[in-house]
Amino acid sequence: MAVKKQFKNFADMLSASEVPVLVDFYATWCGPCQMMVPVLEEVNAKMKTQVKVVKIDSDKYPQLSTDYHIHALPTLVLFKGGKPVERFEGFMSADRLIEQLETLV
Repeated sequence: MAVKKQFKNFADMLSASEVPVLVDFYATWCGPCQMMVPVLEEVNAKMKTQVKVVKIDSDKYPQLSTDYHIHALPTLVLFKGGKPVERFEGFMSADRLIEQLETLV
C-alpha cells in the first residue's frame, strides 16, 4: 500500500530513501485521485524493492505543490537522488505506469 506521509522536511524524506520515490500529489476531494489508489497499490506491490510510493495531500502541503508546479491532480512525480526526473499527470492504468517506471528506475 502507498504511504500517506507526514514529514517535517520533504528533502530529507527524499534523500533518506535508498530507492527512487514516486510521489502522488493528490487531494481527498479529487475523483481521479481516488481512482489512482488501487493503481498505486498495484505499483507498490509489484515494484516495492525498486521504488517507494508516497502520497502527499496537496491541500496540506500547498507550498510543495507550488514548488513542483503541481497544476493538475493527480500528479505523480518520480524523484531520484532527491531530484524530480519524471512526472505523470492524470489517471494512468497500473500496467502503463509500471511500464513507464521500469524504464526510469
